Amino acid sequence: DLKPFPKAQLMIVTKNQTPNDIQKLISQKFKIFGENRVQEAHKKFSELRSGTSLELHLIGPLQTNKVKLALNTFDVIQSVDRPKLVDEIMKFHVSKRFYIQINIGQEPQKNGVDPDKFEDLYTYCLEKKMKIEGIMCIPPNERNPQIYFKKMNDLKDAINPNLKLSMGMSSDYIEALKMNSNYIRVGSLIFSS
Repeated sequence: DLKPFPKAQLMIVTKNQTPNDIQKLISQKFKIFGENRVQEAHKKFSELRSGTSLELHLIGPLQTNKVKLALNTFDVIQSVDRPKLVDEIMKFHVSKRFYIQINIGQEPQKNGVDPDKFEDLYTYCLEKKMKIEGIMCIPPNERNPQIYFKKMNDLKDAINPNLKLSMGMSSDYIEALKMNSNYIRVGSLIFSS
């Protein structure tokens, strides 16, 4: 229940779910969905979207060779993490919404820009006329997520307090909401019930 957090929106993560499962959620008036893979999302949502006002977010890594398909599929790309990707996206002069993904725990296996390089990437995006709406992270497992959510708030406030925050998943969304997250990305909690 998001009532105590009026600025927060629920994004339902639908990776590995069938179009049928997603259709049930659409008929229950859910509108914001997140997918990790470009081709899978394109396949599933090209039909599901017709006649609806869905908002589809890419929350997985984006390879430069899939940029065009991603821009044709998603409304929001939440995984901008390097100048080369910015260059490729801006070849298409798109008016989409973008988030910079920050590797907040500096984990080698995760995508995202290092926190200490975030400001440089943000500045680069602005120079290239890319509209950055917010920042996104996936905190390390097995550690207190609040430390990382606070770090995200600090980074945002230092660069641009108006940026939105996309943080919090099935296991830690309550902590994320307390730390002012604007989007929580929930999948397993919804589909396992």
